[in-house]
Amino acid sequence: MDGNVVVYILSDSIGETGEQVAKAAVSQFNTEKYEVRRFPYVTEEEQIIEILEEAKEERSIIVFTIVIERLKKFIVEKSKEYNIPAVDLMSPILDAIETVVGFEPKRESGLIRKLDEQYFKKVEAVEFAVKYDDGKDTRGIKKADIVLVGVSRTSKTPLSMYLAHKNFKVANVPLVPEVPAPAELFEKDTKRVFGLIANSQKLNEIRQERLKALGLSNNANYASISRIEEELEYSKKIMEKLQCKVIDVSNKAVEETAGIILEIMKHNFGDDYGK
Repeated sequence: MDGNVVVYILSDSIGETGEQVAKAAVSQFNTEKYEVRRFPYVTEEEQIIEILEEAKEERSIIVFTIVIERLKKFIVEKSKEYNIPAVDLMSPILDAIETVVGFEPKRESGLIRKLDEQYFKKVEAVEFAVKYDDGKDTRGIKKADIVLVGVSRTSKTPLSMYLAHKNFKVANVPLVPEVPAPAELFEKDTKRVFGLIANSQKLNEIRQERLKALGLSNNANYASISRIEEELEYSKKIMEKLQCKVIDVSNKAVEETAGIILEIMKHNFGDDYGK
C-alpha cells in the first residue's frame, strides 16, 4: 500500500467496534501509513456530509456501524456520489441473525453501551454485597438499596448475592441477642429494610448441617431449639421496632423471597425501584 490511507469510522454510538475492526484489517497490510479517525454519535445527515467533504480530499475509506436505517442508507448513497468506498459492518451480521431468529433487530443505537453499563452496575452491586455481608461494616446500611436483617441461617447472604445480580446494592445484618442492633438500622428508610424469619425446626436442621460441615458437634448451643427460639424472639422485637416488612423464608427458595422483595420495592418506589 503506497501512501497514506485514512479510515473514517462513523458510529451512532461511540465507534469502538468500527475502530477495532478497521485496525485489525489494516494490520493485514504491510504498511504503517494509515490513520483512523473516529466520529461517534453521528445522528444527523449534515454530520455525514461534513465528514464526506473532508474524506474526499484524501485517500479514504468509510467504515460505519450505524444501525439507524435512514442514516445507513444516506451514508451508502452519498459515499457512492463522493466515490469513497464505504463498508457497513453491522448489516451482514444483523441480516444473518434475523434469518435465524425470524424477527427484525431493534435498530436502536448505543445498546452495547447500555449492556456494558448494566454489567458494571452488576459487578459493583456484587462487590457491595461481599463488602457489607454479615454486618462486617455497618456503614453499608446507609448506602444500601436494600437491607436484610435476621438471625443466622435465614438465607441473608445468598439472598444478598441474588439481589446483587439484579443490580441492587444489598447490606445484610445478623441479629444476635448479645449484640445490640446497629444504630444505622433505625435511621434507614423502613421501606428498604426486610426482616427474614424461619421456623425454629427448619433453622435447627440447617444449623445442624452447618455444624456438621464444619466438623463440629451438632449438640452445640448454636443449633439448639431453645437458643434458636430465643434468637427468633429477639429478632422479631427488633423487626417490630424497625417496622419493616417481615418475610418467613422457612419453605421459600431464594428466588421466591427475592421476587417478594422486588415486588414490594416496585410497589414502594415505582418502576425504577427507587434506584
